[in-house]
Amino acid sequence: MLALLLAVPIVCAIVCAVVPWRRALGWLGTASAAAVLVLGIVVSARVVHGPAMSGVAGILRADALSAFMVVVIGVIALLATWQGVRYLDGEIAADRCTPRHASLYAVLVQAFLATMLLAVLAANLGVLWVAVEATTIVTTFLVGHRRTKTSLEASWKYIVICSVGIALAFLGTVLVYLAALHVGGHVQNPLDWTALVRESHRLDPGVMRLAFALLVLGYGTKVGLAPMHSWLPDAHSQAPAPVSALMSGVLLTVAFYAILRFKVIADGALGTAFARALLVIVGLLSLLVAASLLLTQRDYKRMLAYHSVEHMGLIALGAAAGTPLAIAAVLLHVLGHGLAKGVLFLASGEVLLTEGTSEIERVPALLQRRPVLGGIFGFGLVALLGFPPFSLFVSELNMLRAEFQVGLGWAAVVSLGCMAVIFAAVMSHGRHLLLGRDPGDRRLPTVSLVAVPLVGGLVGCAFIGISAWPLQPLLHAAAGIVAP
Repeated sequence: MLALLLAVPIVCAIVCAVVPWRRALGWLGTASAAAVLVLGIVVSARVVHGPAMSGVAGILRADALSAFMVVVIGVIALLATWQGVRYLDGEIAADRCTPRHASLYAVLVQAFLATMLLAVLAANLGVLWVAVEATTIVTTFLVGHRRTKTSLEASWKYIVICSVGIALAFLGTVLVYLAALHVGGHVQNPLDWTALVRESHRLDPGVMRLAFALLVLGYGTKVGLAPMHSWLPDAHSQAPAPVSALMSGVLLTVAFYAILRFKVIADGALGTAFARALLVIVGLLSLLVAASLLLTQRDYKRMLAYHSVEHMGLIALGAAAGTPLAIAAVLLHVLGHGLAKGVLFLASGEVLLTEGTSEIERVPALLQRRPVLGGIFGFGLVALLGFPPFSLFVSELNMLRAEFQVGLGWAAVVSLGCMAVIFAAVMSHGRHLLLGRDPGDRRLPTVSLVAVPLVGGLVGCAFIGISAWPLQPLLHAAAGIVAP
């Protein structure tokens, strides 16, 4: 089953390499994402009340946390590849790119999915590092896919900064390996996650402090946590809309998944105080950076990118609390943020195709000129800002509750202040985009192919905010892995 999960995007990538028709490439990618989602649901049903699954000679392993992340990857990939049909058939054609260029895009997207799936299914922490590094290599080509000067600059900035971060994560992983070797014969496979968790109380505390600090800084670079966040607005603003949706909606949280895995080991070796302090620092710093930079944004795609920095800061604070309630809320936030941000980046791509600019001042009165797309964008902002009935309201409320329960009330108050500033900034930008002065242009048609998945994403985000019962057993089981 786990090998099949990885095989689906790999086989799809091979087929896309030889298929010459743009629209067929788009629908093949959508079918691949749908298959990943279905298989993820099947795996979730098997592990939520049972033992973890393993496969491919012990290289792959799926517990409730892995299964939840597979579902998140499948959901966001389905949204992104569905709009990718229009991207391949419309924007690439408009750019007069060759069918081979379209095939390269489709192959890279499927490789992107495969590397993310490998990251969350890896039983070995070394394989996890390799998979996260592979996502960097693949997405570098996707960020620069438009082959413009700005997109190529963004792709270089992305690979340089993230490679530095991944190098730090590699050093942290090596130190964990070193600590495991010093345990002696008790750890048969020094990088196997289950073996490390079982023997975590025997790991050297000094080595583990340095290792976890490097891991938070290293993987935190891919997450988009301050102070290593500067690649994020450039990459997300220049990448094609479906790629931005995948990167912001799920790649950031795949990297945070790695931090959660190492946090379990660090908590066993050091107690909860050290990891909590580190995560509080990077979480609050990320919120402060996002709040200050969102005030002056003039580009709606960069605005959405800085909003990702805010939400990654929020889940860092939730993970710092570390209780089962907090971790369940973090995971719910991961899914809700992925849906809302995926919808917004896909909608922004449609706005960019229509308006020809990503400057907020030059895109007014969307609700009047293009009501369906403007409505989708408006409700997406409402969801992202944490209004009910959307799931981010529930997850943020529960993370705040957990933070007060463990004595992090002061951090919760600071985060609320930053969120208030961000709310005011985004509402100001959104008011111009949705309700600004009508320039008198003709009313623009809405493409149903785009509207259907985007409306579905918003409905799904609202549904899990109103009733999370389909996810409750999986969330509780996954939270029990991080916060036993």
